[in-house]
Amino acid sequence: MATTEQPPSRLRAWMLEGLSDMGKGGAQHTPHAEPKAAEGQPWYRVMCLTGVDYFSTLGYQPGIAALAAGLLSPIATIVLVIVTLAGALPVYRRVAEESPHGQGSIAMLERLLTFWKGKLFVLTLLGFAATDFLITITLSAADASTHLVENPHLHSALHDQQMLITLVLVALLGAVFLKGFLEAIGVAVALVALYLALNVVVVIVGLWHVITEGHVVTDWSSALTAEHGNVFVMIGMALIVFPKLALGLSGFETGVAVMPHVKGDAGDTEENPKGRIRGTKKLLTAAALIMSCFLICTSFITTLLIPEKEFEDGGQANGRALAFLAHDYLGGAFGTVYDVSTIAILWFAGASAMAGLLNLMPRYLPRYGMAPHWARAVRPMVIVFTLIAFLVTWIFDADVDAQGGAYATGVLVLISSAAIAVTIAARKAGQRNWTIAFAVISAVFLYTTIVNVFERPDGVKIGACFIAGIIILSLASRLARAFELRVTSVTMDDMAERFVRDIASRKIRLIANEPDARDIAEYRDKIEQIRQDNDVPEQEDFVFVEVTVTDPSEFESGLTVRGEVMHNRYRVLSLESSSVSNALAALLLHVRDTTGCIPHIYFEWTEGNPFANFLRFFLFGQGEVAPVTREVLRGAEPDRARRPRVHTG
Repeated sequence: MATTEQPPSRLRAWMLEGLSDMGKGGAQHTPHAEPKAAEGQPWYRVMCLTGVDYFSTLGYQPGIAALAAGLLSPIATIVLVIVTLAGALPVYRRVAEESPHGQGSIAMLERLLTFWKGKLFVLTLLGFAATDFLITITLSAADASTHLVENPHLHSALHDQQMLITLVLVALLGAVFLKGFLEAIGVAVALVALYLALNVVVVIVGLWHVITEGHVVTDWSSALTAEHGNVFVMIGMALIVFPKLALGLSGFETGVAVMPHVKGDAGDTEENPKGRIRGTKKLLTAAALIMSCFLICTSFITTLLIPEKEFEDGGQANGRALAFLAHDYLGGAFGTVYDVSTIAILWFAGASAMAGLLNLMPRYLPRYGMAPHWARAVRPMVIVFTLIAFLVTWIFDADVDAQGGAYATGVLVLISSAAIAVTIAARKAGQRNWTIAFAVISAVFLYTTIVNVFERPDGVKIGACFIAGIIILSLASRLARAFELRVTSVTMDDMAERFVRDIASRKIRLIANEPDARDIAEYRDKIEQIRQDNDVPEQEDFVFVEVTVTDPSEFESGLTVRGEVMHNRYRVLSLESSSVSNALAALLLHVRDTTGCIPHIYFEWTEGNPFANFLRFFLFGQGEVAPVTREVLRGAEPDRARRPRVHTG
């Protein structure tokens, strides 16, 4: 009696609806859906999507700078701006050229390393990327809750509820992505426009008070001179404390991550999207210039106008320096509007980070076999990331300052990797001047990263936890999927097809042979051994199958089968694959489907410890080939009557 496959439940169908709905135009049918090169949004609108992350740091950056640098905050911020415009901006403009589909520097560095060392290196970078993006979500939500709790009209009612408010904001962000993210750019444009307009008002009023209250500048300069002496000592100290201000560099990685949404030219192709690259460069440059102006102005007015004690833990300006000025100088009504806009953009900053996570993780982990198939779908991954964000928020007790170290570490590692990647790219392209320039920039960011790690080791500890978690879960997933049929396609050349058609007229008997000397004695002795081990009559003929392992760390790949005649007598099907057993199983199923006959394949037992042989299979694609081939076939074809036959002697 024929059985019919049960349709998936409505919940399962909804969860796996589309492997990505991040873009329009048939996005729901492709693993890493993104708009076509000529589609998408104008660059300035997409800038607002990355800007909800980048610009929202104004909510906490001036306060962090004041805590880290004290009176030197404006000078240290100028150093940060120089590094931004002369370092990070040129690096990421080059990354946009080299990786125009949003993978960033990780894809550039992936091409430099092969085999398992390449996979582990990418997993390490993904760990830091996860640190960056997830802490963006939790830190921004925590700072949004700080603005809500510290609002003078709400403080008495909400002062003990910061953890709960932060968790609710994270949950709401996850709900947005579960519903869909297609209209997020429009929301981002409105939020960024309102937030920047309100900040312009605060900056102008703050500068007016600095100018009209002349003693403020003289008091600051006198205190600065008394504390640090001359200008050279000030610059030196600013260079030393600059790494603590690294959060001001946070927007570049998300700027590249949202690159697939930038509208290209009509003549763009996916291989060469010149219009998208040009638009992304404008996006990165405009965002960097806008942010640099705001960073300098806000650090200046907050340092001069806010008492130092207010920046400390428990102070009214802690994590909300500009909001403090908005309430103090523009009144409660304007201050509340400013708080609402800040809360909204900080909450939505997590959207940019979530978009980065959903763009990066499904591009690598499923392809490596290091995540389940459902990891290619948006909604299950949104739930996973939201739950992790809950855990991080609970661990850090929704504290903005406590998360700063982990955030800065993730940001700096990714920027350093980007700088190294573009240095290598420039060297390969023979661009000597750019190579030197990018090498200097790489040295600056590596110094900044190292100093930050020593100053705030908690950041690298959290990053290490993410890395360890990703690697352990990835290897566990790879182990669980070890016996999957993971050949995506099988293509046979004319000679191979001729061999299969010829032998299908009798009985398809294949011999798995590990190619060695490939001399006439090797093939003659192998046939004799198979006949004796399996009691096969002499009149039966065979076709040899030889698999050469290429990169055993690859999980999915296509299979090309070449036919050749060795020593004018022995027919051989030659294959290249990451796994001997998977290649053989895929070939057997392909032969069965194309001929309608059940093929037989003959092996000899592998000598050695079975567990050691399994590890050889898992890591190097070889090992106990016969039972693994049979297990792959069993998983791929449940019907025993239609399953190719495996003989071992």
